[in-house]
Amino acid sequence: MSSPDVAIIGSGPGGYRAAVLAALRGLKVVIVERKTWGGTCLNRGCVPKKAWYHSACVIADAAGYAERGITGTLGADFPRAWHFQRTVVDTVRDNYVDYLGRLGIRMLNGDARFEGPDTLRVNDQRLQARHIVIATGSRPWLPAPLQRVPQRVLTTDDLFDAPPPPGRRVAVLGSGFVGSEMAFILSRLGLEVTWLTGREALASSTFSAPARTALRAALAEAGIEPRLQSRIAAVEVGDEGVALTLADGERMVVDWVLAGTGRRPCTEGLDLARAGVASGVQGHVRVDEFNRAAPGIYAIGDVANPGMSANHALADAAVAVSDILEPGSRRREDGWVPQVLYSALELARVGLNEDQAEALDLEPAAGFASFDFNPAALAAGERGGFLRLLADLDSGRALGAEIAGRGAAELISLLGLEFGTPQALSRLATAAYNHPARAEEILNAVETLAARWGMAAHVFPPSPAGAGRE
Repeated sequence: MSSPDVAIIGSGPGGYRAAVLAALRGLKVVIVERKTWGGTCLNRGCVPKKAWYHSACVIADAAGYAERGITGTLGADFPRAWHFQRTVVDTVRDNYVDYLGRLGIRMLNGDARFEGPDTLRVNDQRLQARHIVIATGSRPWLPAPLQRVPQRVLTTDDLFDAPPPPGRRVAVLGSGFVGSEMAFILSRLGLEVTWLTGREALASSTFSAPARTALRAALAEAGIEPRLQSRIAAVEVGDEGVALTLADGERMVVDWVLAGTGRRPCTEGLDLARAGVASGVQGHVRVDEFNRAAPGIYAIGDVANPGMSANHALADAAVAVSDILEPGSRRREDGWVPQVLYSALELARVGLNEDQAEALDLEPAAGFASFDFNPAALAAGERGGFLRLLADLDSGRALGAEIAGRGAAELISLLGLEFGTPQALSRLATAAYNHPARAEEILNAVETLAARWGMAAHVFPPSPAGAGRE
């Protein structure tokens, strides 16, 4: 085989997306995977978690079924839920691999390492390419004194890779996305969850104080409250389970532990120095605004992006491939990549929050709309959600959006199509919306900006007679 135009290391969402985009644009592509095709997101992350989340929401909603005229009871069977997610994963992976093949992308199994700026060694094969994309993802990180112990001390990688351990008593560790999601999901799937955190849920995230407050209220209503300031001082694994000793001396015994304590980039064995590629904070590959790590070499997703989400990996892939085809044509814009939490309350955001906007000397104005009286939300028996839009008071430019409530992950994508353009608010204000739908609250939030903050000239600018929407 002649040298490919692009060689990609890693087949997670970033690597897969880069391979597909490059192949669709006529480039010859090779993709290398050392473990399971699809990477963490498909096999032990976003995809199986979403399967469990849907089941968890069904069980959570069941508490209100009687008043809706639905009788009967629902129960959770965690082992069967595990096998269901595996069926979903296998189906998606089969389609994934088939599509790569139909696009003519060469797939290699094995370990890749650099031998030079344009050369890889994959097992015993030497591979040269005009461009190389590093998309090797990340691995779970556990702070001392935690260590992974099969069937006892697990990460999400372990939980999705093998059938669940015996026992219903589970300690979930971490106040970030993984801890906040899995504490809710596992509790609805029939496990007895003790949630140990150092801080309030999502305290280090860019979600607003109102969003975090609403999340805490939804978790509390579901009977899930984190035990704050719960630093683990010692871990003992024995026949009776896992004994955790906290910093204050309290001792508790659970059947197993799920640690959502962070992740670190996967760069071991790549020999990055041979290609002139440098690493920065916490091992992330250093890249510029076009995801370039060195001439002809790109790094995308968790291995390079501190956002460490599948959404960031997908966006990075588009930036890298655009730069390969037309250098400098598309810059990395992490702020416009959606962030989503799937927990007792679904949260999603994009763009800037108030603090970030003020740090840039902007004057943010907020448009708020509640889902409490939205017909679609009420018909589904949901309350407590909201939508907030931020705009710069002086220029009228849309700065950010935040959504709390069922369907937030879908709605944020709709907003993301418009944000980043000068006409975002006016386009949202003049769009036609389905009724009844949660999306109607987008219009209400924009109209609130126009009325409350005197931004009508930005939201409803005059247009020439007969002008239509392009």
